Amino acid sequence: MFFVLSKTIGIAVMPVNLLIELGILGTLLLLTRFARLGRALIVFAILLLAVCGLTPLCNVLIYPLEARFPAWDASQGAPDGVIVLGGPIDSDVSAARQTPVVRNAADRMFAAAELARRFPNARLVFTGGSPNLLSADAKEADYAVELLEGLGIARERMIIERLSRNTYENAEFTKAMVHPKPDERWLLVTSAYHMPRSVGLFRRAGFTVEPYPVDWRTGGASDLMSPNSLASENLKQTDIAVREWLGLLAYRLTGRIDELLPGPAKH
Repeated sequence: MFFVLSKTIGIAVMPVNLLIELGILGTLLLLTRFARLGRALIVFAILLLAVCGLTPLCNVLIYPLEARFPAWDASQGAPDGVIVLGGPIDSDVSAARQTPVVRNAADRMFAAAELARRFPNARLVFTGGSPNLLSADAKEADYAVELLEGLGIARERMIIERLSRNTYENAEFTKAMVHPKPDERWLLVTSAYHMPRSVGLFRRAGFTVEPYPVDWRTGGASDLMSPNSLASENLKQTDIAVREWLGLLAYRLTGRIDELLPGPAKH
């Protein structure tokens, strides 16, 4: 049920979708006795669309997520394993084209290949099935294998988890598959903005991981006053940030993470 709600209500309330919906509703109200409300909704939708598309709001929303964890410290030595979260590959399009199609967060795959070469004794896990509510039987992990092999990683080094549909299942299914030992060190590779929610879910699953953030969307605090030059990019990043904050809130309210914005472990 949680998965279905996240893929229906969650999509409906994404900023760009919501503003379009409000604009359509306002237009329809113009034909009724609620025309005044309709005009107000249209003006509100246009103004908020401009704020999202032309101001640094997207960076203000996403920067706290990306700044939550520092870059991984390699001075502690080689890890025992590397976990790469799914998301970069569009499984349905890959199935249609019969080749891996990377749509987002390609840095996750590059980092996986680089870490596998750098630490040849570390186990490499890719976790990801299909995040789509309505989907073919295509699984992202299957195409991740093909892509990683093309990047020079031997198939026998990979542990593939192909049934998870979201980050919660990534954590639960991966732990059940690899049975991490208390003294083992595992890296978690995912986008920097997605790391707080991911770490929180792995902690809740009883799987201690070391964050390895990649795929940054801002250059740092200096970007808080500088929007992207393209409104479409600002709108896309606003959607990404709002989706992540809503995900954190939903998981906190349902008890799947222990704090709203998980951060570095306290020693």
